[in-house]
Amino acid sequence: MVEDSNKVFITCALPYANGPCHLGHLRSTYIPADIYARYHRMKGTDVLFVCATDEHGTPIAVQAEKEGVPPLEIATRNYELIKKDLESCNISFDNFSRTTDHLHYEISQNFFLNLYENNYIYPKTIEQLYCPECERFLPDRYVEGICPQCNAEGARGDHCETCGRHLEPVQLVEPRCLICDTTPEVRESNQYYFRLSNFQDQLKESIEGNTTLPANVRNYAMQWINEGLKDWILTRDMDWGIPVPLEDAKGKIIYVWGEAFLGYISSAAQWARRVDQTWEPYWDDRAVHFIGKDIIYHHSIFWQALLMAYGCKLPYNIIAGEYLSLEGKKMSTSKNWVIWASDFMEKFDCDLLRYYLVANAPLTRDTDFSWDDFQRRVNDELADVVGNFMHRTFSFTHRFFEGKIPQPGPLNEYDQEVEFQIKSTPKIVGEHIENFNFREGLKAIVKLAKLGNKYFNDQEPWKAVKEDPERAATCLYLCNQLAKVISVIITPYLPGKSHEMREILGLIDDSLEWEDSAQFIPAKTAINKAKPLFAKIEDNIIQKEKDDLYNNLEETTTMKKIISIEDFVKLDLRVGKIIGAEKVEKSDKLLKLMVDVKDKKLQIVAGLATNYSPQDILNKKVIVLANLKPAKLFGIKSEGMLLAADDSLSLLTAPDADVGEGIR
Repeated sequence: MVEDSNKVFITCALPYANGPCHLGHLRSTYIPADIYARYHRMKGTDVLFVCATDEHGTPIAVQAEKEGVPPLEIATRNYELIKKDLESCNISFDNFSRTTDHLHYEISQNFFLNLYENNYIYPKTIEQLYCPECERFLPDRYVEGICPQCNAEGARGDHCETCGRHLEPVQLVEPRCLICDTTPEVRESNQYYFRLSNFQDQLKESIEGNTTLPANVRNYAMQWINEGLKDWILTRDMDWGIPVPLEDAKGKIIYVWGEAFLGYISSAAQWARRVDQTWEPYWDDRAVHFIGKDIIYHHSIFWQALLMAYGCKLPYNIIAGEYLSLEGKKMSTSKNWVIWASDFMEKFDCDLLRYYLVANAPLTRDTDFSWDDFQRRVNDELADVVGNFMHRTFSFTHRFFEGKIPQPGPLNEYDQEVEFQIKSTPKIVGEHIENFNFREGLKAIVKLAKLGNKYFNDQEPWKAVKEDPERAATCLYLCNQLAKVISVIITPYLPGKSHEMREILGLIDDSLEWEDSAQFIPAKTAINKAKPLFAKIEDNIIQKEKDDLYNNLEETTTMKKIISIEDFVKLDLRVGKIIGAEKVEKSDKLLKLMVDVKDKKLQIVAGLATNYSPQDILNKKVIVLANLKPAKLFGIKSEGMLLAADDSLSLLTAPDADVGEGIR
């Protein structure tokens, strides 16, 4: 068991604000962290549990550019979705912030300056990819190409999803700009680097010496250390992000991995201001990070080196949850092979998910979400074991003892063994949670419920109440105590359902303390009537979920985007006349057009310059999508779209139609 601690600082990996949460996020990071936080609060530990959305970086910038909206609009939209997802799963953060918060900017820039002034950050001229069409250096995720390691297509400028290797954009084979599809050039650029290589020996000593680190974290980190650490670029040429606080760094922002970690600190600082406390004692006592295994390198190597450079105490532990697959296949949001948290919570109680994702496998091992297995575990373990025991205990107490916990008689050897298990289980479960073995702790609780069912069946109180009332009273007395213990120690795992259990027993949540969980309820205490705690999930419900999932995959795989008739009628397709045309300066592909659609004139930027000159296209009657949301292309506002053949880019024309005439 770990050493006692008065305070604990608990963090979850910051969810990236480019989309909502799916079940894999909940399993690897947020549910385990919440179990740990809830347990420690019940232990009397002073807990600070924080998180934030990670809102900078190129994916959001790319998405915003494609949609023609500010990046903050994308981030805000997804912040709200993520926050709702985590709340619906009962994740009990003390503070949930954003990395676009002004306090985060202040903390991040001060942190950067401190490292720069202490010579841990230095300038360096490097080669980077430059897009001549967009006229800018391309940050890593603005580029895709072929991975130089495994030859997989679609590798990003920072990472190959196929082989998992970290990449630099200039390493890509056949790179292309994601915005305009141009082949970028290699040019020199001035950037700032962090002296990661300086911390090679310190990191090795720290990781090898931290006996609390799980094997998956230690082994993965040591692979990188043994390969030899290289200095890490800490800046990017782009607008979306935290500006580098140096006079000669105009137009540069701090790389997202140079400031996102500090979201832990800025969220804690935001909490501290709100409640008029200080956050530093929590960090200095014991900090625990919960992350997914895809960012082990960043937390075990890069983050710890940054902390060493700044002079901070290192985290007590880094807990990395392994991957969750779906029905035996890797989750894929692009193929719609995914279960979104919001969709799940609309149909099922979140405690069922919390139970299944913990019970299914140890956190340090990959596991699979199967609808059939989910149904089996809920029905066989929660409904038939835990729920059935509780319901029988409470029902028989009302039926035979007027709804009051009966006075027991002398305890025989079997009774004493049950009493021993009741009183010893909280310590067993607590040790498992403190040592991050969440599944083992949950198994110990279910094991106690199974013992309760066996004891109840063996004692046959429905018979004993007539033949030996004292024996029946003893049985129901111990069963109520067993139910009470379960209702308390299962709280970190199933906060909602445990509350329902305690309501029946008349227990108040405010008095929940782990050390008192094995204290027995006095005889003659009245309890409330039983109510079903876990309903069984019917086959047809599960079959529908499986059908929907596989249908989504089939539609995504076999078709391009399908729209309904309702979607189609929203399209304002009209005949328009091109009354103005000119080439976009410094672009070989784009034309800026003025198109008359009768009641208004639209400025449209179209990639037609390789097929049409301005003279060729002038006065043509074309088909126009007139109610498209405006976007910027090459810095020019575009208010519509011309319809053209997909491959040849031949315009769809209507020479005999009237200007403004609708197309149906």
